[in-house]
This record gives sequence, C-alpha cells and structure tokens, in this order.
Amino acid sequence: MSKGKLQKFAEMETFKNVFQYPFSVISEVPFDMKGHWREEYFHNSNPIILELGCGKGEYTVGLARIYPNINFIGVDIKGARIYTGAKQALEENLTNVAFLRTSIEIIDRFFGPDEVEEIWLTFSDPQMKNVHKRLTSTFFMNRYRHFLIDNGLVHLKTDSNFLFTYTKYMVEKNHLPVLLCTEDLYHTNGLDDRTREILGIHTYYENQWIERGLNIKYMKFELPHTGELVEPDVEIELDNYRSYKRVKRSSLDKAK
Repeated sequence: MSKGKLQKFAEMETFKNVFQYPFSVISEVPFDMKGHWREEYFHNSNPIILELGCGKGEYTVGLARIYPNINFIGVDIKGARIYTGAKQALEENLTNVAFLRTSIEIIDRFFGPDEVEEIWLTFSDPQMKNVHKRLTSTFFMNRYRHFLIDNGLVHLKTDSNFLFTYTKYMVEKNHLPVLLCTEDLYHTNGLDDRTREILGIHTYYENQWIERGLNIKYMKFELPHTGELVEPDVEIELDNYRSYKRVKRSSLDKAK
C-alpha cells in the first residue's frame, strides 16, 4: 500500500462521518446501529438514501447539498476513494452525510427493515462475467428488499450498455414499475429542472465517459416487496471496453 493511501486511512480513522466494517470486522462485531441510523447518527427523522459503490462520493455529497433535509450514505469498499467525499463533507459541514466502508454483498447487515427509501447505483462495474455480482441483479434486489421501503426507488446511472440492457430485461421480466428510462440522458427532452439538476451531478468516471463521447444512460424503477424475482434468460452483447482507455477483459461477444 502506498504511503499516500496509508496517510488517508490513518486520517479517515478520525472522521466522525465514516464507519469502516469490512467483512472481517462485521463477521466478528455486529453493527449496533443497524435500524437506528436516524436517531443514533443523523439525530433526525429524515429519509435515508444510499449510494452503493459511491467511489469518491461525488453523488453522495452532491445530493446532500441539494437536499439538506434528506440523509445520504455512500457505501464503497475502497477506503482511499471514500476519503475524498468524506473529507469534503466534513469541510462543508454537511451533517446529512455519512460513509460506510464495506462490501456491498453484505449490505443488508447494516440497515433494518424499511430504513432506506432510495438506492443510487452510479457507474457500477457491469460485472459482465458474473450475474450475481451485478448490483442490479435479482441477487442484490433481494438483499435491498431487506431494508428498502416497499416500492422504494432504485436509480441506475451508467455508461455501460451491457449493464443498462441487462437491467431493462431484469425489470421487464419481473414487472417492476419503471418511472424513467433513457439511453441518452443529456439529450432527453421533457426532464424538469430539478431532475436535470440531480442527474447533472457528474462523477469522476462519468466525466471520462462523456469525454470519450459515450451516452450516459439512466433508469429509475420501483422495487416492491412482494413477488419472487426471476433472472432474465437472455444473451446481451458485451461492452467493447472495460474502463477508461483499456480494452475489454473478455474475448467473448455476448453473455447472460
């Protein structure tokens, strides 16, 4: 680990808005604040919104600025990334922001039933090889149901045609109500000013995709508590890239 990362981790240990519970920790020490984020951390009764895979926390912090009466929690396993958003939130005295460093695979260990109203997935890894690692898979939707309110909102903002297409099939297969769906967010007519303001928050990775001329895709849908969720049985063309200025990982052309 580089000296810079070590310094960030050491400083982040002093951040009052960061909670670090990787799997090795949570397996030994239960998270006592589960179901009690409002009263024990935020000290209010405002709604809670999560950003899963928050990276540097641009969306978490950006949304917190726009909505001071809503509580936002950014979740990521990469502490060096979380450091940026957490430090910024502290410097701006944003008391409606927290960050949780943990694996999203165990996210349901940190929130109680009906504790969260919305989930944001911003530029998640499309995980083209493994459906169970995709943050919009039924594997994760079933976990989200443990703490998301009935018909709570899930937002997907992505550059990945693969992940967007997969999510559309998953939503259609399970008849989940779609409130907005566009394959070219910044050239979509009819969005109100408030929605444009929210969706106009750019992350570090989003700026890279826009620079490359890629369309930004967005979907907002509801997740009911009832009904068995079924994976779509379809093959989807893979993205022809993996990350900024790098070629795709797989030699395959399609995947389920």
